[in-house]
Amino acid sequence: MSLIAANPGNSQKQLADWAGITGPALVGVVDELENRGLVTRERSQQDRRRNSLILTDKGQRTTEAMMAAVATIEAPIRDSLGSEDMRQLIMLVDRAVGALQQDSE
Repeated sequence: MSLIAANPGNSQKQLADWAGITGPALVGVVDELENRGLVTRERSQQDRRRNSLILTDKGQRTTEAMMAAVATIEAPIRDSLGSEDMRQLIMLVDRAVGALQQDSE
């Protein structure tokens, strides 16, 4: 949901690519989010074959609550590491995820 919140209106394909999962795998996730009233699929105005994903008001509130919980959990880590070490940790995790994604291609 955070990817949808950060990229409103993007296609399922784009979000699947960013999440490092297949399109069909994302469909099941989006179906469940839609069933829970958290996300809607809207036909793209530019390409009628494409669905754009949008958070509902409930989805937006849920995402904000999740992000607040994450910030609370991360606070002691951020405080302990400081900004430079935290930046390096994020960079290393991004590299590790990128390596995994390259291996799966």
